[in-house]
Amino acid sequence: MLNILLIGSGGREHAMAWKIKQSKKVNQLYIAPGNAGTAAVGENIAVGVSDFEGLKKVVLEKAINLVVVGPEVPLVEGLHDFFLADDQLKNIRVVGPQKAGALLEGSKDFSKEFMARHNIPTAKYQTVTAATLEQGVAFLKTMQAPYVLKADGLAAGKGVLIIDNLAEAEAALKTMLDGQFGQASSKVVIEEFLSGVELSVFAITDGKDYQILPEAKDYKRIGEGDTGLNTGGMGAISPVPFADADFMKKIEDRIIKPTVDGLQKDNIPYNGFIFFGLINCGGEPYVIEYNVRMGDPETEAVMLRVKSDFVDLLEAAADGTMGQQSIEIDERTAVTVMLVSGGYPGSYDNGKVMTGFEQVQDSILFHAGTKPSGQQVVTAGGRVIAISSYGSSMHEALAQSYANAEKIDFDGKYYRKDLGFDL
Repeated sequence: MLNILLIGSGGREHAMAWKIKQSKKVNQLYIAPGNAGTAAVGENIAVGVSDFEGLKKVVLEKAINLVVVGPEVPLVEGLHDFFLADDQLKNIRVVGPQKAGALLEGSKDFSKEFMARHNIPTAKYQTVTAATLEQGVAFLKTMQAPYVLKADGLAAGKGVLIIDNLAEAEAALKTMLDGQFGQASSKVVIEEFLSGVELSVFAITDGKDYQILPEAKDYKRIGEGDTGLNTGGMGAISPVPFADADFMKKIEDRIIKPTVDGLQKDNIPYNGFIFFGLINCGGEPYVIEYNVRMGDPETEAVMLRVKSDFVDLLEAAADGTMGQQSIEIDERTAVTVMLVSGGYPGSYDNGKVMTGFEQVQDSILFHAGTKPSGQQVVTAGGRVIAISSYGSSMHEALAQSYANAEKIDFDGKYYRKDLGFDL
């Protein structure tokens, strides 16, 4: 029986905890730091995701056998490497790449070079620093509008600008290189704009073999009809209707397999999740970005569709036995609708009392930005709670989540009512 430590505090981690808890292999599940929702499926421990010494203490005190890393930040900071370098921790299995592999998300420039090297389809690009600003401006002038500028490093989802006007793009490039996103934008990747419908595809790998998890479509913009500011994600739908068997085969043959093979060829140790942020351009898949963890809010839909024992897959990723695994997928549609704080993704207030949980029927609630306060649950973030539902169709599943979105209440509650409009 396993004692598992899951690292993270969002809706993604609550969904993973909910799924892990269903396994017969689990003795104890701990979540660090967790939230009001994860407390119902495991034991929360108040240690931050980047507090490596604090996490070490938890692992040793709780006799942890398997560590599952939810967010990207501790991976990019080298949590897995920290375990491998410590005599007391080096035999503890960790699901999540070492620092070298986490660069796939930690550096846009690194990931673009990797794709170019392994002939993985992606947008044309050039990487610019303050010293090569003039070449960057010259490259912009060869492009068609709109212009895509990406901070090289992690910028909490804020580091991508899409600009319609050349002069504005040049000015924005200078501002980014001058430190708009701190160290993250000391390099900027200029990219050609790809037009199409996006989707998220997920694989879990041991570095040699992989299993493909259900794909999903997420909705990033705050406003209906995909307008307004980008958010961490307002909802997700799985499966994606246009991602039929033929399209998924193109993705596997041209993108997933060459990525895993490329990591091996480059001697980059990798285990855990690979999130392929893709775009469908006229029936051909291209990579927009890699992430080295599961997506949020996609996980809150994807976990509903994994019928296999999720812990079997996690262990196989850590043990190098993914080739012996298979994965069973639920045929039903699963959707997630995200309730967010009024004012998000700009400024918003925390601490709003939430009510109506007991009235929710036939949906699963995954907490994102919540925390317990006495006997109550209060808001503690921009994205507050994910309402996930099954249905025989997208419309049926969405209707279920929307019905329950009406029942949960807190001051300033907002959610998008048009998910799936483009499918």
